Amino acid sequence: MFVYWMMFFIPVFALFYPLRMTADARDWMWRAICVLFIFIIGLRFEVGGDWYSYLDNYQAALGESFSDAIVLSDPGYALLDWLSASLGLGVYAVNFVCGAVVMTGVYYFCRRQPQPWLALAVAIPYMLIVVAMGYTRQSVALGFELLALVALSNGRLSRFIFFIACAGLFHKSAVLLLPLGILSSTHRKIWVILSMVGMSVLLGGALLLEHYEALMVNYVGEKMESEGGAIRVIMNAVPAAIFLLFAKRFAPDENERKLWFWMAIFSLVCVPLVGLASTAVDRVALYFLPIQLFIYSRIGCLFRNPIYKTLAMLTVVAGYGLVEWVLLNKATFVSVYWVPYNNAAFFW
Repeated sequence: MFVYWMMFFIPVFALFYPLRMTADARDWMWRAICVLFIFIIGLRFEVGGDWYSYLDNYQAALGESFSDAIVLSDPGYALLDWLSASLGLGVYAVNFVCGAVVMTGVYYFCRRQPQPWLALAVAIPYMLIVVAMGYTRQSVALGFELLALVALSNGRLSRFIFFIACAGLFHKSAVLLLPLGILSSTHRKIWVILSMVGMSVLLGGALLLEHYEALMVNYVGEKMESEGGAIRVIMNAVPAAIFLLFAKRFAPDENERKLWFWMAIFSLVCVPLVGLASTAVDRVALYFLPIQLFIYSRIGCLFRNPIYKTLAMLTVVAGYGLVEWVLLNKATFVSVYWVPYNNAAFFW
């Protein structure tokens, strides 16, 4: 478990580091940490509930033609499998590239927050340890989503659509995020209504696809998600509710506020749905994980007193430290399939 706790305490240490660093020093530190995390994610060995499923996907691509291999999975991931298999690089090259995409998204998203180290600390227990090291395809989609959210916050709708399209190449359910761009960039009621209808249709389709895939492909993953699905959905719902109560404090800019308003709404919609299809809703709710990073990195804005600001950040750190401890020690499948951590570099 040392590696997992090291990942968590690196940003925590940086958050409360008493000395100021120059901008260049901070940049180099962020890049070095991201590279370290890419190696941890990309070279993991027999870590994650889906490890053998993804290994089977890679082995299925060995010796196959491009046309045959590309239909074995979502096209983006299938292409990576085929290229790695053709070059004899193994499943580690696939995981390494996927880890690089995830960390690129995390890097740009966290660096945009007022407390970037706190945002990274929030991302560690579930987004990076569980998702990036367990749900490889969807973690890539999540990485592209983070880049898309940064683009949308900057008013670049076309770039948002591009990144979501890239996410969809790795996990088809990512397309349900497309209406979010319209909802966040228009005041016209007709477009809001059409977007809500489109979002509902896409959400329903994604839920059906995810439920079918979980049943047919990965029984272990289904059991793992169903076991704690409600808790993980609530982890999104809490910051969503906080945002709706203090929206203007968290997002003074109207366009950004609109984006996170809809992210909050959809996070809350998942709460009643999780009882109907726990596994499917849990997977779809992964796309709303960024609201945790956004809100908790801004938690200090609720207080004027610097002591209260610090206490608020300490509370967030303690809360996510507890989340990581529970995942690694008490969560049935995480404690079995993620512990101990092994790295392929140890065997070379």
